[in-house]
Amino acid sequence: MFENCRLAAQARDQRPWSLWSDAQAHGASVELARAALDRAGLAPLAARLAGSLSHGQKRQLEIAVCLATAPRILLLDEPLAGMAAEESERMLALLAQLRDGHAIMLVEHDMDAVFRIADRITVMVNGTVLASGTPGEVRTNSEVQAAYLGDASASQ
Repeated sequence: MFENCRLAAQARDQRPWSLWSDAQAHGASVELARAALDRAGLAPLAARLAGSLSHGQKRQLEIAVCLATAPRILLLDEPLAGMAAEESERMLALLAQLRDGHAIMLVEHDMDAVFRIADRITVMVNGTVLASGTPGEVRTNSEVQAAYLGDASASQ
């Protein structure tokens, strides 16, 4: 798993003139990889093979690989898909932690999670913007309620 992150960090800081040098000797890539794994909560598992990780840990590794490139913006497509409740909580905690240093654009269908983590939400239906605003504004929007959250007036 460490190598996955180190390769991403190495791609950020390419050194084509040192084709035959030991990749482990490139301190900047090694440090970025270690820091990314630590930030993603995977440092204790760094020596494990990526294929041996749980689904949630693999999603954390995907974020760690991104972090190893030192991005300013994270574009995440359904990072909670297929996760159990405990894994989702861990991912939401990670995303909350990353908000301080990164802009995050999140495509996610778990609306409860979106309301917990987002500062601003844009809801789309069939490629058309239905509503955009703060979580509170979107949650109370009648069109959003009807399309995604269940029409509260229909159940009364």
